[in-house]
Amino acid sequence: MPELNRILYVEDDDDIRQVSQLALEDVGGYEVMLCESGQQALDSVASFNPDLILLDVMMPDMDGIETFHRLQDQGALDGVPVILMTAKVHPEEMARYREMGVVDVIPKPFDPMTVSEEIARIWERYHD
Repeated sequence: MPELNRILYVEDDDDIRQVSQLALEDVGGYEVMLCESGQQALDSVASFNPDLILLDVMMPDMDGIETFHRLQDQGALDGVPVILMTAKVHPEEMARYREMGVVDVIPKPFDPMTVSEEIARIWERYHD
């Protein structure tokens, strides 16, 4: 199984970005690139070359679903799993996300102390 090192995290809320950065870098030991918009992710993904993408669903201008599709269109998701982070975790939405090709969903609000472990478990499941 390949090692998970680099995570691209797309989140429009500055407070959540800061907490997530601490959780993923200090607790999880990952190298993280933070993007505050879908457009910034589209512009940065190729140069950062992430192992995994965390993508907020509810964002202004370009939401997480549109960002996901645009990343797919530019070939950025070839072999790169995407985990959505959202408060909207109804079963029908979860099914739609999985049909799109998202590997999993982490519900918001998440626990900053355990989110890195959750991501590691999802990574392992993805590579089984």
